[in-house]
Amino acid sequence: MTSTNQSNAICLCPLDGIIDTIGKKWGLLIINEIGNHERLRYNKLMSELKGISPSTLASMLKDFEKESLIKKKRFNEIPPRVEYSLTNRGKELREAIIPLLKW
Repeated sequence: MTSTNQSNAICLCPLDGIIDTIGKKWGLLIINEIGNHERLRYNKLMSELKGISPSTLASMLKDFEKESLIKKKRFNEIPPRVEYSLTNRGKELREAIIPLLKW
């Protein structure tokens, strides 16, 4: 028999968007890989995440940027250069998931 203690209940309602984003197959791995570097370019991220499709990576990076977990820095150069890094919120998430990734 399992008893439920209401005082231990946690409401994840405000986190729905983030939970959906990081809950996807590559979510935690992308956050961790960007966190392993100060900043990372798209092609380097693709090479580090073996098996991810370009469209999946692009889509997830957009979602992470929308959730303020990563920031995208564009350089006014030819050819164009873009680098991704974790925001403070993304760094906090990475610190929280490191024990899970190690497990």
